[in-house]
Amino acid sequence: MKDEMILVVPRTSLDALGSFQGLHFEVDRYLQAFFTPPTPRFMERPLAEEDPNFKQIIPYAIFTHAGRILSYVRGSKSGEQRLAAKRSIGIGGHMNDTDTDHAGFDLTAYRKALAREIAEELQISTPYQERPVALLNDDSTEVGRVHLGVVHVFECETDSIQCGEAVITDLRFLSRSELQEQRDSLETWSQICFDHLDTLLG
Repeated sequence: MKDEMILVVPRTSLDALGSFQGLHFEVDRYLQAFFTPPTPRFMERPLAEEDPNFKQIIPYAIFTHAGRILSYVRGSKSGEQRLAAKRSIGIGGHMNDTDTDHAGFDLTAYRKALAREIAEELQISTPYQERPVALLNDDSTEVGRVHLGVVHVFECETDSIQCGEAVITDLRFLSRSELQEQRDSLETWSQICFDHLDTLLG
């Protein structure tokens, strides 16, 4: 069976724009460059997971309602075993070659892929407002060295959100104080976002 083809950008493209550790808030400038040919390309996932010369672009959506943050535990059948059993406050996943009907991958394709990924993982029955707020890079971990997150905030009118995939377990909105108690069990990206929630949520 053919390996999944996922979206990547060369690490040199990130370095040229300005490498960073943690969060960076010039989202539009980076995304415009990342999605301008010939920068974006597709790579077989097993190769991409082992090659730090490329960054896999991962949307990372944070859902909020009435001051609480949606969180979940990634089940053992998750596609990313290095994050299994970790609590997370971000919903997201890889962009695939099936997310575009032409050779390139632009911002329009990215928006469609974002909607597809969220619809696969969650059943959302509430109106919301959404905006991209930051880029997330963490070169301190094995997983982080081959991924680059695009943090989106979804401000929901109600808490009517259900699991859409079996790998999403213990899905619930938690207060900041409840999340603080569990901070050490969060995956690294979620720790970084949690520590900067005031800035991310504006």
